[in-house]
Parts: sequence; C-alpha cells; structure tokens
Amino acid sequence: MPSSHPGAPARNLIYLIEDDEEVARVVVRVLTEFEFLVEWFRDGSSVLRKLKTERPDLCILDLGLPDMDGVSLISQIGNHGQCGVLVLTGRSHPFDRVMGLEMGSDDYVVKPFEPRELVARVRSILRRTGCGGREHPTRARRYASFLGWTLDCAANTLKSPDGVEHLLSTAETQVLREFVERPHQILTREQLLGQRDLSPLDRSIDVRISRIRRKIEADSQNPRIIKTVYGAGYMFTANVTWS
Repeated sequence: MPSSHPGAPARNLIYLIEDDEEVARVVVRVLTEFEFLVEWFRDGSSVLRKLKTERPDLCILDLGLPDMDGVSLISQIGNHGQCGVLVLTGRSHPFDRVMGLEMGSDDYVVKPFEPRELVARVRSILRRTGCGGREHPTRARRYASFLGWTLDCAANTLKSPDGVEHLLSTAETQVLREFVERPHQILTREQLLGQRDLSPLDRSIDVRISRIRRKIEADSQNPRIIKTVYGAGYMFTANVTWS
C-alpha cells in the first residue's frame, strides 16, 4: 500500500487479528509509531474476507479467536497468498508453538510482551520475506533447480521431478532459499533464520527443516539432501542451477 506522502517509500501493511481490545490498542499504537500501516480485525472470518481483495505484508494473530482456532487461520491465510505470519498469544505451551510453526507461522511471541521486541520480530520477518526495504544481492534470481526439483522463490512453490507442485509457507521458502543460495556450506540455525543470539531452546528452524525434508527427501528420517552437521548446523548437499 502506498504512503500518503508523494515520493515517500511504501510502508508495510500489517493485519492484526486480536479480539482483546486492550492488547490490540497497544500493538496498533506501537506499530504505528514505527511507521507501519495497521488494520485491526477482531475475528478470523473478517480478515479472511479482506484477504480476498487485499494482500498485507504480515499478519499478527492470536491463537484464541472467538470464531476459529488461530492454527486453522494460519493455514487459511496461506491459501489466500503468501505473507509473513507472527503468532501473538497467551498460550505458552510448547505444543502450541510447534503447531503454529508446523502450519506456517514465521515467529511466536507470548503475552505479556515487550513492545519493542515485537517491533524487532516484525522487522525480522519482513526482512526475511523480502518486504523489509533492504535489497539482497541475489534476490533478482527466481528459479533454483536441484535434483529435478524447481523452487520458485517469487511464488513460494516447489515443483517435484514428476511435476507435482507444492505450495510452501513463507518461512519454508526463506529457509530453502538460504540453502540453495549456499549449497555445500555449513549454515548455522541463526543464519537460516536470519537472527542473532537465537535461544538454544528455539526449535523453529528444526520444525521448518523437518517440513522441507518430508517434501524433498526419499527418506526424511535418513536425509541425504539436507544433512545435519551435529554441533554446527545444516548442509545442503545438492548442486544448484539458477534461471
């Protein structure tokens, strides 16, 4: 969505799906102060209707919504087009975190939260999804091919050697792109997530790699393409060509 000031750079559009008015006011105020455009929705059905006509750069959503479960909403948001997803919720159980990541969310913040940390995580997701205003020297390259597979980095799709097309989440595309841009190199969890000082307990990268392996590996329990380098990170072992 364009800025209201002629000649000014476009501002990122963020959808907030939150039924707690007090929390929503804080999030809207903080994000607006940092020059984001924010649209607030109280339930999942309202945002799904809006997604038919508009595409945000990021959705921030609560898992406990009045009309549907947030995990289900994450999946439906992906069906309407790719954008970043940040879960903001009072559910702190690891199961909820893993489920959100499995369904395609990019990050997870537990209430109560520090507003500036929320802004930092929003910016991190936008950078990783290519909406953060920073140019990446290789982002002009779109199609990466390896072992008969083709990754379309713009459409977030992965086509198998037999022509079956898989729709990837934004998070999965980001991780797979990091691999295909640097094959035969050991990449740390921090490099793959684009974050510094990642907590040793943060398993989000492991969840995403597991999802990718289930798509591209003949045996995801004994991977040959994305190998784990114990104590160091992961390595993508296939040769890659770009077009």
